[in-house]
Amino acid sequence: MSMMNISLSADPLLTIKNVKQYFPVTAGFLRRQIGTVKAVNGVDFNILPQENLGLVGESGCGKTTLARTILRLYKPTEGEILFKNVDLATLNSSALRALRPKMQMIFQDPQDSLNPRMTVGSIIAEPIDEHRNLGREERSDRVEELLEAVGLDPRYTNRYPHEFSGGQRQRIGIARALSLNPEFIICDEPIAALDVSIQAQVVNLLEDLQEKLGLTYLFISHDLRMIRHISKRVAVMYLGKIVEIGPARELYTRAQHPYTKALLSAVPLHDPGHEAKRERAVLSGDVPSPANPPTGCPFRMRCPVVETRCAISMPEPREVSPNHWASCHLIE
Repeated sequence: MSMMNISLSADPLLTIKNVKQYFPVTAGFLRRQIGTVKAVNGVDFNILPQENLGLVGESGCGKTTLARTILRLYKPTEGEILFKNVDLATLNSSALRALRPKMQMIFQDPQDSLNPRMTVGSIIAEPIDEHRNLGREERSDRVEELLEAVGLDPRYTNRYPHEFSGGQRQRIGIARALSLNPEFIICDEPIAALDVSIQAQVVNLLEDLQEKLGLTYLFISHDLRMIRHISKRVAVMYLGKIVEIGPARELYTRAQHPYTKALLSAVPLHDPGHEAKRERAVLSGDVPSPANPPTGCPFRMRCPVVETRCAISMPEPREVSPNHWASCHLIE
């Protein structure tokens, strides 16, 4: 199978090869397996050092499962996850623990990801206590330094999460993710639970930190407008598969896959005149269940241009222009 990847001028920091994450469906008193949920069903891509790759798709398409699999919070069913040429998929627990500080995650809802019984200082210092052996004063200095880095007052260390706004709580989550000097951070819908008025502030903070600290991001979102501004390359996911990937400008102006076109047509335009005139690609039905995915192309049940062959075989990724790949039988 062709790799949907960017041609490399440098070695990738992360390479994903045919990653699959299946979960058993059980029933009855004896919990017999009666089926399989194919949450991630053969994903390929890579991320260059200090790149920000955007990953978009509807809820339930497998974005978060893929993120957790990359960080080995789930052991992949199949495939390779090469982080600096080390395959995380096959690492034992002690080798994985040694690499953990280099890879972190910022979660969607700061309300759920911060322990309400711990002070902010303890929350941020928890990874440091687990992986580093710092003295009390050194630990305290590091926590204050991290709070300053995310734009919070260093004197807040003894406060609790409920004393902060949603935006401030997300900044605490970002400080915790930065505590071990990671190289790679997965941002899993980091602004979805925040008020629109403060979403831009958090995005700007993440961009500033990336520039200052040389971070590499996988930025997951369902908001294509925001991804357009923050990521120079975008991957589109549908039902456990990457259906299109390419440079952001190219993907937004020359989308090739019918699903990408439908997602883009749902994004409102700034110009009311153009907004009133343009045609919308309206999708029928819901995303099929990953426990019973369709044969052939995963998008065929909702595709407005579906053909007979779409039910028979899975379309191979094709390079439609430099570094721009899409998986659709209609691309000749």
